[in-house]
Amino acid sequence: MAAAPSESIPSVNKAWVYSEYGKTSDVLKFDPSVAVPEVKEDQVLIKVVAASLNPVDFKRALGYFKDTDSPLPTVPGYDVAGVVVKVGSQVTKFKVGDGVYGDLNEAALVNPTRFGSLAEYTAADERVLAHKPKDLSFIEAASLPLAIETAYEGLERAELSAGKSILVLGGAGGVGTHIIQLAKHVFGASKVAATASTKKLDFLRTLGVDLAIDYTKENIQDLPEKFDVVYDAVGETDKAVKAVKEGGKVVTIVGPATPPAIHFVLTSKGSVLEKLKPYLESGKVKPVLDPTSPYPFTKLVEAFGYLESSRATGKKPDVSLQALLFALHQSSMAAAPTESIPSVYGAWVYSEGGKTADVLSFDPSVGCS
Repeated sequence: MAAAPSESIPSVNKAWVYSEYGKTSDVLKFDPSVAVPEVKEDQVLIKVVAASLNPVDFKRALGYFKDTDSPLPTVPGYDVAGVVVKVGSQVTKFKVGDGVYGDLNEAALVNPTRFGSLAEYTAADERVLAHKPKDLSFIEAASLPLAIETAYEGLERAELSAGKSILVLGGAGGVGTHIIQLAKHVFGASKVAATASTKKLDFLRTLGVDLAIDYTKENIQDLPEKFDVVYDAVGETDKAVKAVKEGGKVVTIVGPATPPAIHFVLTSKGSVLEKLKPYLESGKVKPVLDPTSPYPFTKLVEAFGYLESSRATGKKPDVSLQALLFALHQSSMAAAPTESIPSVYGAWVYSEGGKTADVLSFDPSVGCS
C-alpha cells in the first residue's frame, strides 16, 4: 500500500463530530483526537485542504434518514478537495501527491461514511474521486462535487440535448447554478430560463440565463411558453408539470414528486467530474461560491447556521482547512499529543522564482521545524 512516509500520517487528527442527532449548534463538537480512518484496498487517504457543506449535511445531523444512516458517532461532510497521502493496493487512478476532489458518498442517504470531510484526513473510494482541475483552487474544487454531479445526473435523466429548452426552478441555488451552466455549455440547450428572487435576477443572467423569471411576481404555470425540460431544485413539481411541453420531462431533487415528474437521489461518480474537467479548466463552467465563503474551520458551527438559514447564494459555505491550521498555530502554543504531530508533512513548495504554474510543486515530506 503506497503511502507518504509513515511518520507523516498521524494516528489521530482534528475533526468535527456529533454523537447524537439534533441541531448542529447543539450536537456538533470539535475533537482534536479522532482516529485517522483506515484505508481499504480500493480507497485513498486524503489530506483535506478544503471541504464544503450541503443541505444533506444538516439534514443528516437532524436524523432525517437515520434508519439508513451509518452508526454514530459521525464526522460530517460529503464534499472534499485535498491531496492523496496514501493509496490502497487496488487503486490505479491516483498516486501519492495527486490533488483530488469528490463527493465521498456514492449513495447519499444509504450508509454514508462515518468519517466525512470535516477533518484533517479522510478516506475515499477511488471511484468517487477525480483529479482536481489544474486551474481551480482547492476551495473552488471543494464547492463542486455533490452540486455539479446532481445537476448533471438530472439533466441526463431528463434527456436534455442540443436544441431543447429548459426551465430551472431555483436557479440561484447551489445545484441550480450548475444546472444552468451545464445546460448551456455541456448539453447545448437552445434556451435556458430560470427562477430566482428579484435581487438575484442579474446574477442569473451572468450565468448565461436567457430568460430570468422573478418568482415573487410571476407564476411559472402561467408563462406563455412551455419547455422541453423542467428541472425543479426547490420542490415545486406541482407547478413544474404545468410548465413542461407535452411529451417533455420534469425532474426534481426534492420529493415527493407530482407525476409525471421524476424524483431522484444522486449516485456519486468520479467519472462525471472527469468528464466535466475540460469545461471547468476552460472556464466555460465555473464554481459559484457564496460571498461569505470560505469559512475558517473553527467557525464550522456558524457556517452550518448560515446554511440552515437558507440565505446563501450558490454552493453553501466552503470550510477551508488552510484557515484552520493557520488559526491554530497562531492562537496557541498548546500542542496535541505528540503522536498526532508528524515530523514531516505534505506542502506546496517552490525553490526558485517564476510563475507558480512553472515552479510550484507538491512535496509530501517537508520537515516540521
